[in-house]
Amino acid sequence: MPAEWEPHAATWVGWPHNKSDWPGKFAPIPWVYGEIVRKLAPGETVRILVNSAAHQAQARGVLTKCGVDLDRVEFLRFPTNRGWTRDFGPIFVRREKPAEIAIARFRFNAWAKYRDWKKDDQIPERAARRLKLRSIKATVDGQPVVLEGGSIDVNGRGSLLTTEECLLHPTVQARNPHLHRAEVETVLRDYLGATNVLWLGQGIAGDDTHGHVDDVCRFVGPRTVVLCREDDPHDANYLALADNRERLQGMRAEDGSKLEVVDLPMPAPIVFDGVRLPASYANFYVANAAVLVPTFNDPQDRVALGILAECFSDRPVVGIHAGDLVWGLGTLHCMTQQEPVFTS
Repeated sequence: MPAEWEPHAATWVGWPHNKSDWPGKFAPIPWVYGEIVRKLAPGETVRILVNSAAHQAQARGVLTKCGVDLDRVEFLRFPTNRGWTRDFGPIFVRREKPAEIAIARFRFNAWAKYRDWKKDDQIPERAARRLKLRSIKATVDGQPVVLEGGSIDVNGRGSLLTTEECLLHPTVQARNPHLHRAEVETVLRDYLGATNVLWLGQGIAGDDTHGHVDDVCRFVGPRTVVLCREDDPHDANYLALADNRERLQGMRAEDGSKLEVVDLPMPAPIVFDGVRLPASYANFYVANAAVLVPTFNDPQDRVALGILAECFSDRPVVGIHAGDLVWGLGTLHCMTQQEPVFTS
C-alpha cells in the first residue's frame, strides 16, 4: 500500500446523505464537503459517490456554488449507506514487477456497531469493476477479513501503524474475533505488504470506531510520525496518548532505523449535546495539491497547522473548519480515500 503523500490519480469521496450521522446539524455538511473538493480538485480527479441522479444534481449544485472545476470531478452512481469513504472505500495496493494496481478487498461491517452497511461493503467491488482492476479478497481459512482504512496508516515501505484497541479487542466492536495478533499481522503482510506492524494501544475519547489510528498517530515521512499529545492530566486522553508515546520510543521502521516522533497538540475538548467528539488534528488528508487539516476554532489550530507545514514543505497546508463535520464522529481523513498513480 503506497504512502498517502505519494502521487494520486484521484481521491474518492462519498457525498453525504445520511442525516442520522449529523442529527439536527446536517444542513452545513454538504458545504463543508464542497470546500474540501474545491481544495482537492486542482491537484487530482475527485471521484464522488452518489446514490442517484437527484443526489448527483444536489452535489453538482453545491460544487458549482463553491467554485469547483467540475471537469476535475467524476460522479459515480454507487449507492452508499454513509459517506465515510476512508473505511469502506477501495484500498489500493501497487506492485512494481509486473507493474499493477489492484484493490485489497476487505469486508466492511460498519465498525461492528451499526446495522446498515451492505451498500458500503459493495463499493470496493464496484470500484474494481469500474477501473478494471483486480480485486484481491483478504481471507483467513476461507473466512473474509474485516478492516477499515482508518484503522491503519502506512509509510509505503512496509511499516504500518494500528491500535490494539481496534484490531485486537476480543469483545467490544470486535471485527475479527477469530483472529489473534500473529494472524492479523499475517493478513496485513499478505494483502498490504506490511512487513513491520507497529502496535499502539488505544485511540482517543469520543471515537465510536473504537480506536482508529488516524485520530492518533500518522506517518508524515518514511521514518517520521506525528503523535497526538495531551498535556492536561485530567483529560480523558492523557493516559492513552502517553502510553502510545512510550510505545513509540522503542519502535523502529522496517529498515531498523529509529522513528522520529513529532508532537501534535490536541484541541480543547469539544462537547455537543452532551457527547464528547473525536476532534483531532491527526485526521488530516495528504492530497496532491495540499494537506487538508481539520480545525476547530481553537488556539491550537495555528500550532497544528505550523507543525504539519514543517512536515510537508512540498505542498501548502490548509485548514478546513471541521466543527460541524466532527459531529458525525469523523473529519477529513475519514471521508477521503486515495487512489495512487499507476507507474509502469
